[in-house]
Amino acid sequence: MKPRKSAKIRPRKRSKVLVVVGTRPDAIKMAPVLRRLKELPELRVRVLGTAQHRGMLDQMLAAFKLKLDHDLDLMTPGQSPERILSAALKALPGVYLEEAPDLVLVQGDTVTALAAALAAFFMRLPVGHVEAGLRSHDLSQPFPEEMNRTIIDRIASLHFCPTAGNRKNLVAEGVSAKNAYVTGNTVVDALEELRKQPRPWEDRKLKSFLQSSRGKRLLVFTCHRRESFGAPMRRMVAALDRLVRRRKDLAAVFPVHPNPRVRACADALRRSRRLLLCRPLSYNDFIRLASGADVILTDSGGVQEEAPTLGVPAVVMREKTDRPESVRSGHCVLAGTRTRDIVRRANALLRRKPRPSRRNPFGDGRSARRIAVLARRFLREKAGRI
Repeated sequence: MKPRKSAKIRPRKRSKVLVVVGTRPDAIKMAPVLRRLKELPELRVRVLGTAQHRGMLDQMLAAFKLKLDHDLDLMTPGQSPERILSAALKALPGVYLEEAPDLVLVQGDTVTALAAALAAFFMRLPVGHVEAGLRSHDLSQPFPEEMNRTIIDRIASLHFCPTAGNRKNLVAEGVSAKNAYVTGNTVVDALEELRKQPRPWEDRKLKSFLQSSRGKRLLVFTCHRRESFGAPMRRMVAALDRLVRRRKDLAAVFPVHPNPRVRACADALRRSRRLLLCRPLSYNDFIRLASGADVILTDSGGVQEEAPTLGVPAVVMREKTDRPESVRSGHCVLAGTRTRDIVRRANALLRRKPRPSRRNPFGDGRSARRIAVLARRFLREKAGRI
């Protein structure tokens, strides 16, 4: 009797993950996830960029040495959220058909993330949401991000929550607890990666200003949110002006967002040798700058996560925050948008440095690893391998 031929072992098909990015925060927070996903041999990882923010996205891709497999190049002058959404929804299905991903991974609450999740939903593709569960419980703050992330979380099959509070929000909204995981925020991973590889200053104007301002207290100011446009932003900028004029011991840097409405507010500032208005900084320069600050004034969500990681106190110029952990831990204070209140809070932090919790509320720098492992497990189960 002839021996039976051994059956050929077919190579296991690799599951495909399509990662979608469009803005500066997307690239920053997805970079560590992409690295971890690519370390898993059973996964094939592809990257799609919408270029919702063309220049700022390209800047971050270069900083983290990332390349796009698909570039929709959607940004146009004076674009609106609805224009980006409609253009992305028109372009994404073609890429999805070409790639046939097993999982679409989106980050945060941008229009890019919303469009990618909606397009995947219409094509019955599972979605994983990095930075899931953030809530202010007010659709106007932040606008339109609160609505964007709420819809994404209704669509997603996998929810990667930065904090236990974020997971609690999702469960309260009816999301299955077994699909929501507390991973930490990947911005901590990104920051730790950059800090291990210090680089020289890229903006010469900034470097020169900091050299001439030695011995001064350093204030870093950022504002860009849509709900801040108009009177709130004018009050924020007025607070910066008042602080610089009244405190001779202070030097301030204001990286001005390219949005014309932000630039118009910045242009109204009275010039001072102790105030630098500069173009948006590379992430390397911004983190180096923020690391050396005595206080940060911001309406940014991301800076509320970066400040605790860097150990720098921050005044949050918003009426409500979707990151209450930063306030509860003592790293940030919520000031609202009135000039007087912002100035008072900033002066208080400059007079007496707070003693925040030593524990970073946004994680330990291993968030991306957890997300990659959970995504792999989901795909194994989807393929019937477990």
